[in-house]
Amino acid sequence: MFKSVLFVREGPTNSAKADIGLLALRLLTGSFLMCETQDNILSAERMAEFVAFVDHHGFIWPEFAAPFSVYAQFICGALIVLGAVTRAASLVMVINFIIAIAMVHWGGDFRNWWLALVLIFIPLHFALAGPGRWSVDHLLETRAKPAH
Repeated sequence: MFKSVLFVREGPTNSAKADIGLLALRLLTGSFLMCETQDNILSAERMAEFVAFVDHHGFIWPEFAAPFSVYAQFICGALIVLGAVTRAASLVMVINFIIAIAMVHWGGDFRNWWLALVLIFIPLHFALAGPGRWSVDHLLETRAKPAH
């Protein structure tokens, strides 16, 4: 019994389960990115606070870097939810959060790194594995394939 659980061959059922997992992870991750940035988009005061935070951490051009990061997270979060341009959107988030670790979290303990690390590795998984069957990317890919 134990051996059969660990060594399950890939098949249609397992592929469907993996696609459900990818969909759930995309919805959770993309929604988180959107929820965590929407206040900066909707409030000039909150954006100004984030610009000051970015400036405090030594980013160049904080008036550009802060809104760029916020809008990248929000837009890429929406794209990840939809599974649209998923690999590119995910790579943008990987880069965004590598920079966050280097500029903000470096020198802190692992607990301070955790969220940024998660927001590197989950999008990295999407970039490598793709968005799964229930995505705009998959829909466009299947429509573009010629029928045999």
